[in-house]
Amino acid sequence: MEKRKELIVSAIENGTVIDHIPADKVFQVVKILGLEKVSNPIYFGTNLESKKYGSKGIIKISDKFFKPEEINKVALVAPTASLIEIKDYEVVNKQTVNVPEKIEHIVKCFNPNCITNKEHDVPTKFTLVKDAKGETKLHCHYCEKNTSLDQLEFI
Repeated sequence: MEKRKELIVSAIENGTVIDHIPADKVFQVVKILGLEKVSNPIYFGTNLESKKYGSKGIIKISDKFFKPEEINKVALVAPTASLIEIKDYEVVNKQTVNVPEKIEHIVKCFNPNCITNKEHDVPTKFTLVKDAKGETKLHCHYCEKNTSLDQLEFI
């Protein structure tokens, strides 16, 4: 008798699959999207084999489609992720997430003295920049401090 080598996960009728998430970022994506608060069926896996990335994570959410600002959050923590929208068991849209050049209203400035942390009616605004080492950072429009992507605090 041949041993089974794969685990089959049910297809979703309608919803979204977020694939190619770095394995160590799956739980962060769950948190920033607030998925722990939804009652929809959610399947996720982490440390899955990936030919392209070595290991990866995946999240499948039934009956949930994401707004552009939610997709931007995913792009900030999982820039290799792809988003697959499913309707009637068919793929209707597949896209790789893109980190936007301008980021507004989704992350806090790490500088406690920034006006966005002192005045609650001032929206956060950042521009994507690369530092001298080539590391991607967010440059605050107001205080001009740079925040590294591993220090992000989502609003």
